[in-house]
Amino acid sequence: MIIVSGNVQGVGFRYSALKKANELGIKGYIRNKSDGTVYIEIEGEPETLDFFIVWCKNGPSWAQVNDVYYEDIPLSNFVNFEIK
Repeated sequence: MIIVSGNVQGVGFRYSALKKANELGIKGYIRNKSDGTVYIEIEGEPETLDFFIVWCKNGPSWAQVNDVYYEDIPLSNFVNFEIK
């Protein structure tokens, strides 16, 4: 589970994350939260998950990421990556 805070809504963060997740073969989902953060659940190979987390710390060029919080949670066996 990843929570990204900053100026991350309304700047294409979710669509850029979808593209990056598909490039890396990561499964899961991303959604905006009412508090202005972006919530992500992902599954994949450890090295690609690490790469995705690093990507989240920057996001697309028009986003301003202030913080990225992440922790391990039980697997959900996602079949793709989607925007909710």
